[in-house]
Amino acid sequence: MSSLAMVQCSRRSLPVAAALIGRFRFQCQQRWCSGPAKVRGKYARVTDADVHHFRSLLGESNVLTGRQNVGPYNVDYLKHVSGESGLVLKPKTTKDVSEILKYCNGRNIAVCPQAGNTGMSGGSVAMFDEVVLSTQRMNSIINFDPVSGVLVCQAGCVLESLMNHVESHGYMMPLDLGSKGSCQIGGNVSTNAGGIRVIRYGTLQGCVLGLEAVTADGTILDCVNTMRKDNTGYHLKHLFIGSEGTLGVITKVAILCPRLPKHVNIAFIGLDSYDKVLQLFSIARAEFGETLSSFELMDNVTVTCVEKNLQLQCPIANTYQFYVLIELASSRPNVGQHMENVLEKALDDSVIADATTSDQTSNINKIWKIRESGIDALLKLGYVYTFDLSIPLKQFYEIVELTREKLKDVADCKIVSGFGHIGDSNLHLNIVTSRCDEELTQLIEPFVYGWTSKCGGSVSAEHGIGSAKTHYLKYTKSVQAIDLMRRLKNTMDPKCILNPYKVIPTATADVAVRGDQ
Repeated sequence: MSSLAMVQCSRRSLPVAAALIGRFRFQCQQRWCSGPAKVRGKYARVTDADVHHFRSLLGESNVLTGRQNVGPYNVDYLKHVSGESGLVLKPKTTKDVSEILKYCNGRNIAVCPQAGNTGMSGGSVAMFDEVVLSTQRMNSIINFDPVSGVLVCQAGCVLESLMNHVESHGYMMPLDLGSKGSCQIGGNVSTNAGGIRVIRYGTLQGCVLGLEAVTADGTILDCVNTMRKDNTGYHLKHLFIGSEGTLGVITKVAILCPRLPKHVNIAFIGLDSYDKVLQLFSIARAEFGETLSSFELMDNVTVTCVEKNLQLQCPIANTYQFYVLIELASSRPNVGQHMENVLEKALDDSVIADATTSDQTSNINKIWKIRESGIDALLKLGYVYTFDLSIPLKQFYEIVELTREKLKDVADCKIVSGFGHIGDSNLHLNIVTSRCDEELTQLIEPFVYGWTSKCGGSVSAEHGIGSAKTHYLKYTKSVQAIDLMRRLKNTMDPKCILNPYKVIPTATADVAVRGDQ
């Protein structure tokens, strides 16, 4: 079948006096959370004496002050949220983290844990003048067992480095993200990151066997279990997976890695409607079974944007409404032929309109680059409102069309696009505008999150709540659930020094004080 042909395809040391804290604002398009304005909690302000203490603990080069040095840590990846921190601490060991938190808890200094800072909910950026605790230097691989496939490493290890390490032993990381070159495993675990292979390997909730975390008062909680089965009491690791640094700072992780597949095949497919996408997904699950590792969706708007703004060429004609990327991974050599047979029948049955396949690593990487570059291509056009939603598959793309219709007469709106992981119902809805506008924000966010809630979806699929969605947590969680989360936070962090203003509405020092009265 010709349509299924192979693709050819100088650190300045400045005093950190209290008067300077709050003046360091990275110049970016500021977007604070919707809903009630955030108010700084009753936390102590950092003094020169505090800076001196941290330098004696970590060494002068690992305590950053001054706008030029701190600036990059004060802005998120999308440049939506900027903080006012005047101090960045870079510990190397768990003991360092423990000493930092013990001191900050005693002084009532708020702390913002930060990993690779690639999140999209503002969870890793200071809201006010919190001290940024960067895990950048905590990047040691402690052990990898080539028999069990269990990896133990520090939280600051970059995902791509871990991928390369375990691949040299014939294994793979169960997690793969577009940001793998800069995101850190501790941040991935803290947000329970999903990625492109959740359909095959699940989320990190299931892959993390154990972890080590430091709680707000400096207590080191060692739960680095490396056994697949451990049924002894509460599974405390789950308190920290997905908690976004609000309950403790993850310092070590034990992860179960699957065997590296011997054969990987990929298909890039054009389809004329979303109904056809769902048909193809049903066929793929039935025909490919456990070999199906990815089923990714991109609309024409996204692919066109990638081609124009990043000069990446679509491997088939860019004339279709939707594109699907299927990846199969197996120890058997015949999966490629089976994929072509299935796609040929789908073409004959008019389920798909065109497709190309490949089993060559270079071609596979080129095709994945198109999918992974969607957000970067959109950022070239202007300000991007990006939504990370879980939506039932039948209604998956409907919100894109509804949003497009709602904003058709808004002059500042350039394009509305959608792409994401069909395999786990995770849609990335993107709205590109000429600028950040609070009136437009108030038009878009309640509409998108309200619709998502009504159809039984989630306002966050894989990027957490952070500071951007605290006001919308109630759209997914019940009042009782949020209250229990708040009580858990106040129990583990009574002074609320860990990542305040994030995840739970009004979780700051003020709440803790009222709770103690």
